[in-house]
Amino acid sequence: MNRNTYTVLAVITAIVVGAFIGRSMSGTTNTGDSASSGDRKVLYWVAPMDPSYRRDEPGKSPMGMDMVAVYADEVDGQPGVVAIDSTIVNNLGVRTAKAQRGPLSRLIDTVGYVGYDEDTVQHVHTRVDGWIEKLATKASGDPVTKGQLLFELYSPTLVNAQEEYLTALRSNNKLLLGASKDRLRALGVNASDIARLDKERTVHQRVRVIAEADGVIAYLGVREGIFVTPATEIMSIAELKKIWVIAEVFERQSAWVKAGQSATVELDYQPGKTWRGVVDYVYPELDPKTRTLKVRLRFDNASTVLRPNMFARVAIEGDAFGDVVHVPREAVIRGGTLNRVVVALGDGRFKSQPVSIGIESGNRIEIRKGLSSGDEVVVSGQFLIDSESNIGAALARMNAGDAVDHSQHEMPTEDAKAEDAEPVIDHSQHDMEPKQ
Repeated sequence: MNRNTYTVLAVITAIVVGAFIGRSMSGTTNTGDSASSGDRKVLYWVAPMDPSYRRDEPGKSPMGMDMVAVYADEVDGQPGVVAIDSTIVNNLGVRTAKAQRGPLSRLIDTVGYVGYDEDTVQHVHTRVDGWIEKLATKASGDPVTKGQLLFELYSPTLVNAQEEYLTALRSNNKLLLGASKDRLRALGVNASDIARLDKERTVHQRVRVIAEADGVIAYLGVREGIFVTPATEIMSIAELKKIWVIAEVFERQSAWVKAGQSATVELDYQPGKTWRGVVDYVYPELDPKTRTLKVRLRFDNASTVLRPNMFARVAIEGDAFGDVVHVPREAVIRGGTLNRVVVALGDGRFKSQPVSIGIESGNRIEIRKGLSSGDEVVVSGQFLIDSESNIGAALARMNAGDAVDHSQHEMPTEDAKAEDAEPVIDHSQHDMEPKQ
């Protein structure tokens, strides 16, 4: 055999030996991997087509595919996963809560103001021109009782009407007497004053105006001696045993509220005490300045502890909303375009998870995408963990970018340096000109 033949045989022998050795090593490695996979800790199972769909046990994904196990060592290698020592976790005061699936009550927390029940408000006017001769109530807020004197009115029209009535009484003309009595009633003379005319047969220069119900003076627009007309609002009287609370509901929650729903009110006036009432009326339009919807609540106030213009904290119990995944509101880290939660993976591992949020109700918030029922989310100390997770993810992306082929950025060769360098002028070949 010549030299070339020996060379070809040597190459073939080397290839066969290398393939055999590689196959042996591969078998050994696979055996080790399978053995080691039996000792690996499974954290959860995810859907192959949607990693955000998680379960605590194997099964089928919504698309009918087998769930894929996620191991602890695989999670540690993912971008954004951070591991924190248990001592540090305790020092940070990290608290977690489980994401829950179920109906989410539409609880509306808002504020309102106590006001008079306008159904009980009486506006006092005269039906004739005249002068306020005696004013029994001197200021707004004064209490009044049913039958109490409010003021006395002098009016020539009322004086003439009384004289006509007395003339009818003396004439015994029943038709004239009835017409005269009807005229007195039409001019606002109460039944007790007409009975006094029948008994005393004397004209009174001033006619009394009395209160028709208990309450307080909500508005007083006159003083003694002032001239009034039927258009003059003399005073308004309102009851305090029933009151309204006007609450303001945000526009995004305006579809949640309707008449008949239960509501509770708390006041700083009496901490710890709660008043229960119902939604009486939902106003048809929003306030153009505050973009809120006004809602009227009705409460019994027999003890009169609720007073008009008091500030109130209002909670309206709306209907439950669907079957959704929801977490405590403080678990969500809000961003300009992206909202996140910090998921506790176990054994001191945490990950910042982007989520899509839905409605907010009370201290709970709906998670439309990004979490599954049973996931542990951090509700205290999550901002520090989120910052660490974001830094870790950013560093992982930077390290991935460093793996780019650097062959295009090689150092220039000596020849290239020589070509790029500026020429060096040898001044030794240029003698200095002789001095003159």
